Amino acid sequence: MATNTLQVSLTQSAPIPLAATFSCGPGELLALVGPSGSGKTTLLRSIAGLYRPEAGSIRCGDELWYAAGSHCWSPQRRRVGMVFQDYALFPHLNARDNIATALGHLPRDQRHQRAEDWLTLVHLEGFERRYPHQLSGGQRQRVALARALAREPQALLLDEPFSAVDQVTRRRLQCELALLRERLNIPIIMVTHDLNEASALADRICVLHGGRSLQQGAPGEIFRRPASAEVARLIDRPNVFSGHVVDTPEGRRLAWGEWQLEVAEGLADYAEGDRLSWYLPESDIVLQRSEQSSRGHYENRVHARIEQLVVLGGMSSMTLAFAHESQTMRFDIATHVVRRGGLERHQQVEVSLLAAGIHIMGTASQDAIPHQEI
Repeated sequence: MATNTLQVSLTQSAPIPLAATFSCGPGELLALVGPSGSGKTTLLRSIAGLYRPEAGSIRCGDELWYAAGSHCWSPQRRRVGMVFQDYALFPHLNARDNIATALGHLPRDQRHQRAEDWLTLVHLEGFERRYPHQLSGGQRQRVALARALAREPQALLLDEPFSAVDQVTRRRLQCELALLRERLNIPIIMVTHDLNEASALADRICVLHGGRSLQQGAPGEIFRRPASAEVARLIDRPNVFSGHVVDTPEGRRLAWGEWQLEVAEGLADYAEGDRLSWYLPESDIVLQRSEQSSRGHYENRVHARIEQLVVLGGMSSMTLAFAHESQTMRFDIATHVVRRGGLERHQQVEVSLLAAGIHIMGTASQDAIPHQEI
């Protein structure tokens, strides 16, 4: 299989606006995430050669697949494997023959055996003669994946590949894809609405909104260091606030209500009085308890009121309200801590906002958007 980097840069104004630029290297899985209508599937179809945007280009290694207005390779010439959300299997063909349709590059007398080899690879040996209606959702998805890979593609595109199966099957298929990736050395681009899935499977995530690529990076980077309040809300990070820079005898601080918060990094680039957007991961919120004594647990100590407390098995979701702030702060806490501390709604508590976790996202602006489901 090819070992080329896929590079995509596409723009258009309508019918679906696009202003997306991203790349995916050989052996890498890039997840495209964003709300419905953000252009994710349109981008996949463009890469596959099923759609021609107004402007931009698509390259795979040294091959120019698409240059708006002057150059466009056919889907067959691009050799892209694509797995659709609804499988798109031929209902009149059995599993083996569905895969054989992608083996036109082999002599006819070799296609059935090679199709059976692919079925074995996706753990469907013995299912060769079953038709799609005789297979479960997970089995149909395995056939679709085997057919996509049977073309020996230069890139693999997955359009919400596991959304139509139950949770147990979904988890199993995710594990199988993770194992299969070890044998592939091609770019893999996956569209998903499931942020946990993107975090678990992807090497990098590209966040899209309105057809624009807003941020790309490793999952840990994206979730701990969103580039803007817009990105933070698109990836369901709730703790986004604004404050302003102040100089104090102890050094530069972030003023937030009555508190002057210490920040590990990021304030030096701004002037006193600048109003900034900032974000705090849930993992960097520490509930104060009387037995805690380390300095780290006491930094940026603030008081709040428990607005909501929801027990979800072994973990509970706590929402805090602040007198000066319309936005609430949310984090998870072990249920046994809730019970041991006798915590309940409307109770006053103190928490520490760890300085190392506070992420400055830039000058506060109107980039914030309403909460949306991915």
